[in-house]
This record gives sequence, C-alpha cells and structure tokens, in this order.
Amino acid sequence: MPLVLTELLSSAQTFDDRIATREASVGIVGLGYAGLPLAIAFAEAGFDVTGVDLDEERVQAVEERRSYLVDVPAERYASLDGEVHATADYAAAADLDALTICVPTPLSKTRTPDISHVVSATESVAANLRPGQLVVLQSTTYPGTTEEIVLPILERTGATAGTDFFLGYAPERVDPGNKDFTIRTTPKLVAGVTQECLRRTELLYRQIVDVVVPVSRPMVAETAKLHENTFRAVNIALANELALICDRLGISAWEVIEAAATKPFAFLAHYPGPGLGGDCIPVVPQFLASRVREYGYSPQLIDAAHEINTRMPAYVVQKVTDALNDLGRPVKGSRLLLLGMAYKSDVHDTRESPSLEVMRLLLTRGGDVRYCDPWVQELELDGARHATVEWSAEEVRDADCVVVLTAHRQFLREPLWDEASLIVDARNVVADAPHVHRI
Repeated sequence: MPLVLTELLSSAQTFDDRIATREASVGIVGLGYAGLPLAIAFAEAGFDVTGVDLDEERVQAVEERRSYLVDVPAERYASLDGEVHATADYAAAADLDALTICVPTPLSKTRTPDISHVVSATESVAANLRPGQLVVLQSTTYPGTTEEIVLPILERTGATAGTDFFLGYAPERVDPGNKDFTIRTTPKLVAGVTQECLRRTELLYRQIVDVVVPVSRPMVAETAKLHENTFRAVNIALANELALICDRLGISAWEVIEAAATKPFAFLAHYPGPGLGGDCIPVVPQFLASRVREYGYSPQLIDAAHEINTRMPAYVVQKVTDALNDLGRPVKGSRLLLLGMAYKSDVHDTRESPSLEVMRLLLTRGGDVRYCDPWVQELELDGARHATVEWSAEEVRDADCVVVLTAHRQFLREPLWDEASLIVDARNVVADAPHVHRI
C-alpha cells in the first residue's frame, strides 16, 4: 500500500539517520570495473556492503579478499571501516536500505545498446524490493532508460516510486588506473524520478564523493554521461584524422598538436593512437546515436568520428607494412612483436582494445605475431590462445618489427628501443631515430 505523508516523512527521517550513522546497509549489483570500486568506497566510509554478482569467481575473490582489478588491490580490504561481502543470490537485496545497479551495457552486433543485463538485474531487484528502499542505476545507458525501463519494472510490483520506494540515476565516471581522480575526488551527477528520490540519491553519494551535482531528471544525467564520452571520441577522431593528414603532408602530427597546445585558451590537446578501447569511449557514443535516430535525427559527427577511429588499426598495419617494405621484407613470415594488448597503460582491460584488431590484421597477412604485455598474461583471439612473451632484449632483437600500441610503464622504465631493428610507434613514446616510424 502507498505510504501516507506522515509515513513518508518518518521514512525519510529513518533513512537519513541510518545513512548519517552508517547503519544503512548498502548493496552493489555488479562487481566489475565500476561496481567493485564503488563497493569498496562505501565500505571505506563505514557502511556494511553487500555485492551481488552472478560471476561466482568474482564472488569468491571478494569473500577471500583477493584482487582482480587494478583499482582494488588486496591491501585495500585491510583498511575498511565497514564490511564487504559478496553473493550470487539476489535475495540479499531484500535486506538492503540502498543499492546501486552497476551491470554492463555492451553494444549489440547491430551497434545498438544491449540493456538486457539492466533489465535482468532490475527484475531480480524488483522481486526482492522492500518498502523504503533506494534503488540507483549507475550503468551507462541510453537517455530514458531509468524512467522508461527501470521504473516500470519496479512499479509492476504494485509499489510507487517516491513513496513506497525511491529510484535515482548516478552515472559512473571511473577511469581505471587513474590515481589523481578517484570516486571520492570525481564530481558525481545524480538525478531522481521524484524530488524525494533525488534527495535520497544525493544524500547517499555525499557519503563517498566530495562534490555531488544534482540535475533535474534522470534523462539529463544519462545524456550528460554520453556527451562526456562522445566529446572524447570526437576529439580523438580529430587527432587521428590529423595524423592521416600530416602523414600525407610529410610532417609530424605530434609536433603540430604540441604547437597548437601552446595556445592558452580555446584548445584542449588530444592525441592520435591505434584506435579506441575500453567499455566507454568507443561504445557510449553509439548509445546516443542509436537513441536520437529514433527521433529522426542523423548524428553525422558521431558517425564520422566512429568511422575514423575504427580505421586506425588498419592504418597502423599499413605503417608496419610500409616500414617492412622499405627494408625489402613482406609482412608474411616476418616476426612482429606487439607491445601492449590492454586498451590503455597499466590496466588489465582488453575490452574493445584496438591492439586486438591490429593483431588480427597482421595474422591475416601471414605475420609471425607475438605480443608482450605485463598486464595481460594471455588472451583469446578468434578461437586461438596467445600468451605474452617477456619484455627482454632478446625478444626485441629477434623481432623484424616492434609495434608500440600501449605505453605501459614497464616499457618506458626499461626501454629497449636500441635493441630493435625497426619500430612502429603508435603512442609517440620512442625517441626519434632512423629505425622509428610514427603514425
């Protein structure tokens, strides 16, 4: 039954008191790159946290205090003021005062948002919904998901948002491996489907984030998250196109960008690379593009940026081909050492990594391809297993071409560039030399 006004006020007071005294029980649905750091942040603030994840290996790792993410080393468990536990059973949600849904939202094969994980998680939460509970969606998704998908599922229980339960949206802004901007120091956008939903969502996140920014409705927060990532994708595409242009002009794109960056206003430097990786920058703009097509609008800039960025692995492969040709060698049969399979430096994550496409293309051309990545011990590509080789002078010397794809610190701390006979550098980390070719 719906709560009357006095009951709602009492509910608010009880919720506020439990949050303030750290007696509230907090849940995180999905213990991946966004969910586990969030769970640890709440536990560090003194809350008892329950993580729900269908991956039994993750559940076991949390229960055993083992690390599986770069942002949550095992030693962080030792300094928690609250407790963290994990389970694969959604029944645990019934005991929580507040919970955040952090499940993945990948692209489908048609490059449209796949929100099946959000739907499934919401249905499981709805089956265990308790009166007065705050539910917050954090998963990156298309504009309208919170109000058009999550809200109806929860209200099918007969409960009403804003009185019987509370629903908010608070997009993640996680940058794996970033030591400067953490959950605590990165401003948090929050929204609610009612004013009371917004107030409770804001209150919850103020416990772990220094700056919380409320917005008028969930669709604003959803779209802002997509705009942030689209901004990056478009500007990286511009830098990548500059690299293609400068290649034809016979000048360095890197020098051009550094020269432009001396302007103290109206310029923000972005740099070219082998393509886009991770679960946000190459994926999220497609959420926005797909959604606005439903409204009859063609997002031309987003589409153009996507085309440029997805072309970069092939451009890197062409650079390798041309560099080998200059020495009278074909790609076929040449030993090629790829440095870095993770999508960015000093993380384990290979999701959407352009290094995988570079590897695929070189293998297709008959190259003897191996990789070195201290963060990715093994990987599967098109049904075949590959394992990293050691970062050693011998491996570098034995390669006909070394291809720098990810600038891991180990490569920079222990440079072996002089051991290489030929280098194609997609990250501008190797000093100028006759045997170095840049994109």
